[in-house]
Amino acid sequence: MTLDAGAGTTGPEGRTSVAEAIRRGMADCSPAERKVARVLLSSYPSAGFETVAKLAARAGVSGPTVLRFANRMGYRGFPEFQQALRDDLDERSASPLALYDRGQGTALGGEGTRLEQAGAIMRTTLERTFANLAPDEFERSVEALTSAKGRVLVAGGRFSGLLARFLAQHLQLMRPGVSMLPDDAGGRAEAIAGLGRGDVVVLFDYRRYEEPTLQVAAAARERRAQVVLFTDSWLSPIASDADVVLPSETGSPSAFDAMTPVLALVESVIAGCLERLGDDASERMRRIEAAGAELGLY
Repeated sequence: MTLDAGAGTTGPEGRTSVAEAIRRGMADCSPAERKVARVLLSSYPSAGFETVAKLAARAGVSGPTVLRFANRMGYRGFPEFQQALRDDLDERSASPLALYDRGQGTALGGEGTRLEQAGAIMRTTLERTFANLAPDEFERSVEALTSAKGRVLVAGGRFSGLLARFLAQHLQLMRPGVSMLPDDAGGRAEAIAGLGRGDVVVLFDYRRYEEPTLQVAAAARERRAQVVLFTDSWLSPIASDADVVLPSETGSPSAFDAMTPVLALVESVIAGCLERLGDDASERMRRIEAAGAELGLY
């Protein structure tokens, strides 16, 4: 299911991906168990398919610590944990056609009209997105976008690029130095080459995750830029190296992922940025409105 590759529903109601469950559960882990969690997230999901002994060695902990970690995550043993990872892989790579062929082409068919059923599904997806989002991650995203001393570079994928542009155009009204990552090879290379400490790269990446977006994230981290990631509950591979991760539920009435919760989250970030920038943002908007009127654009 992916916004970027056109996939769909989130699967069983209330299901949380293994990666997201690990991220949320780290605070309740012992220091040794957190080492296991960090190794799993940094090499997700491949690290989870290693033996207990190999995973323990990579994390620098004992085998029983790995087993305790799996138990803390709610699994009765390591094999059950690995089966959950396999299930996640199936979901992370599912296309709309695959979902349709599996009989997940639509979530409609219950009580009420089609419109009523669709509205109920979308309300649930939206509510779960905001209920599951960590408040400190949201505040860190606002802080990164408003206090960046350098540039803010924004990029998305096949479908999520629409949301990336929506965010970028609003940020441009509030602060200088915001731009979309160019589509052409030369412009993209120039933009990445100029990144450095103090810059922020905002990426939108949804299942099936896109390799060009992963490459941009790697290049940004190499140049010490901050990375803010908008993704789904299965978590893009970028999540292991991102400074801020903002996941959204993507369940919808069809085999295509819902953009509505992602857009709502983007609009909430925009509101937070406007509130934080205050008079500086309003003064910039006045100047832009005046320039637009002068040029006969508005």
